[in-house]
Amino acid sequence: MPEVSVFYEIAALLMLASVVGVIGLRLRQPMIVSFIIVGMLAGPAGFDIVRSTDHLQLLSELGVTLLLFLVGLKLDLNLVRTLGTVALSTGLGQIAFTSIAGFLICLGLGMPVLMSLYVAVALTFSSTIIIVKLLSDKRELDALHGRIALGFLIVQDLAVVVAMAVMSAMTAGSGSDAGMIQALLALAAGAVPLVLLWLFVLKIANPLLQSMAKAPELLIVFALGLAAAFAALGDYLGFSKELGGLIAGVALASTPFREAIASRLGSLRDFLLVFFFISLGSHLDLRVVGDAVGDALFLSLFVLIGNPLIVMIIMGAMGYRKRTGFLAGLTVAQISEFSLIFVAMGLALGHVTEEAVGLVTLVGVITIGLSTYMILYSQRLYIAVERFLGVFERRVAHREEQYADGDETQRYDVLLLGLGRYGRALYSRFSESGLNVLGIDFDPDVIRQWKDSGAAVMYGDLLDPDMCDILPIAGVDYVILAVPPHQIGITHEDPRITLIEALRHRGYGGHIAVIARSESDMALLRQKGADIVLSPFADAAERAMERLFRKPIPFAID
Repeated sequence: MPEVSVFYEIAALLMLASVVGVIGLRLRQPMIVSFIIVGMLAGPAGFDIVRSTDHLQLLSELGVTLLLFLVGLKLDLNLVRTLGTVALSTGLGQIAFTSIAGFLICLGLGMPVLMSLYVAVALTFSSTIIIVKLLSDKRELDALHGRIALGFLIVQDLAVVVAMAVMSAMTAGSGSDAGMIQALLALAAGAVPLVLLWLFVLKIANPLLQSMAKAPELLIVFALGLAAAFAALGDYLGFSKELGGLIAGVALASTPFREAIASRLGSLRDFLLVFFFISLGSHLDLRVVGDAVGDALFLSLFVLIGNPLIVMIIMGAMGYRKRTGFLAGLTVAQISEFSLIFVAMGLALGHVTEEAVGLVTLVGVITIGLSTYMILYSQRLYIAVERFLGVFERRVAHREEQYADGDETQRYDVLLLGLGRYGRALYSRFSESGLNVLGIDFDPDVIRQWKDSGAAVMYGDLLDPDMCDILPIAGVDYVILAVPPHQIGITHEDPRITLIEALRHRGYGGHIAVIARSESDMALLRQKGADIVLSPFADAAERAMERLFRKPIPFAID
């Protein structure tokens, strides 16, 4: 049989992904699940389409590297320091709980000690890649719970490095001093990319990108090259490529070109990630699970319920609201692709059998699939279980209040929700007109910047059903939702309608203004109770006409 071209395989995979994706959309399923199914269909357990696994793996690794690079572009080092305590406490606490409790559960299920240890450690890792993709699709990556989740997921990634180093030491030295020295040297090598990062940010980044900005194509090529170079360096030093890509993004995060780079690379990231999920699905060979279905279901319930619970307990003890803890906790309700890699390495070393690999594989399929839905429908899920979550919340001031600057006794003329580009322009015009404005946003980084400039701001999430209870709406004339009209993921939740209904239910009698994108959208929002519907592009065109033909109209809100 003649050798099949790699190009033919990629073409077949993309067409299969398109067909399955369309079916998934019709069934209202998340794309991640659809692409994992494509991998299972194309892998050895299915039609065995994938023969050039090295090429597929290369595209997969590029996609993962680019994803973490773009995440690093948005990381503010000041914010990382601020969230460092909760990230470290939650990450280490979850790792300790899952590994200890998982080890005891595996022993109770009759597994050997070494196999129990491997499976328990595998259960501690959550998929940074999948979680970042889901939160990014839902536009929650910049929310407080998204930032915290990213923090403790990074802690987990570092724990993966430690686990791999310990396993390497066991292999190289069988527990001898030489093996431990080798592990310590591997960990010490991790300082190399951090030193390079510091030097690059301090001396090189801004002037280098300034010279490249004249040719946008060169800027993008350099960004991709830097991400790949740091990923390769991380892999060479014994760390993950993902961590290297993240560090590369952080290296450019302080430059004024990060938004331009991120916008141009977004589509490429989404395309390459398709191959990651296909690759992940192709490795999920369910033929080796045998009689482990019962054990896999039990361990899956432990991951789906136990991991979020321990995160909520820790975050509640630290003063975070139950909603923040719940949404962050859902992000650890699955195991990672690193879990499969970790157990597969154990199999190669002779520490575990194929039954362990099959067991962890099945747990991965179950938890990744179910947790995807849990995160996508997190708001509805929270509403359903909110009355049972009071035990996870302290009765003292919430940690979120450190991002607030609004005075509950102060009377505001306008509450402005959303401090993006449009919100910033509105805030400036309102303030110039002498109106007392309170700005509200869900991004802690934005809140901190506005507080530093002396503006009155507070933290708030539009999808939080309890947010209206903390809004100082007494005496407010206008509540303005300066957020883009988008739907959240595949759940079709509209935060504008949610907030309108919540405000009216609370008895707010002032004016509500929202942004719409079309005539039908305007009609729907008016039907739901909006008094004023704004169309930024149409309004800007009218204002441009006024200026062009010199017919100024005084700025006012009527």
